[in-house]
Amino acid sequence: MKKQLSHQQSRFNKRECPIILILDNVSGEANIGSIFRLADAFGIEKIIFCGTFPNLTSNRLKRTARNTHEYVRFEVFEQTKEAVEKYKDESYTPFALEITAESAAIESINFSEFAKISLVIGNEANGIQEEILSLCNKVFHIEMFGNNSSMNVAQATAIALYEIRKNIQL
Repeated sequence: MKKQLSHQQSRFNKRECPIILILDNVSGEANIGSIFRLADAFGIEKIIFCGTFPNLTSNRLKRTARNTHEYVRFEVFEQTKEAVEKYKDESYTPFALEITAESAAIESINFSEFAKISLVIGNEANGIQEEILSLCNKVFHIEMFGNNSSMNVAQATAIALYEIRKNIQL
């Protein structure tokens, strides 16, 4: 009989991945909760909130995060530029998830060439600031096949993390 396993019964090996998420003014509480949960699922080192401090008392954030906000490490920076530069100095290669005239399809990037990665994710309405895009080594996008040219920030983050994780060797 096929039965869903509980958290305690699952056979996943806990591993940390050399990736940090830098959130450039992401403010939606459901999105932030989802990103906490994704960070846990993919073994992300930490989340860096820039410009917008997460409301950790929000019931919407807590329901979406499913308690992951209580143990996933995070930091807060006032300015995104400061966070990107700090982690560049610590040997993290910054990548931006954004659709631009010069962005490459995510599947064209060999992430295994990079020891540590910082992934910059943009605001729900405005994306990533131009100044921040210029600090990143590469800007990539997720190929879209419908009429819309973007998707929800948490969904896009999930796809990007999946693509990066399957590309790097741990």
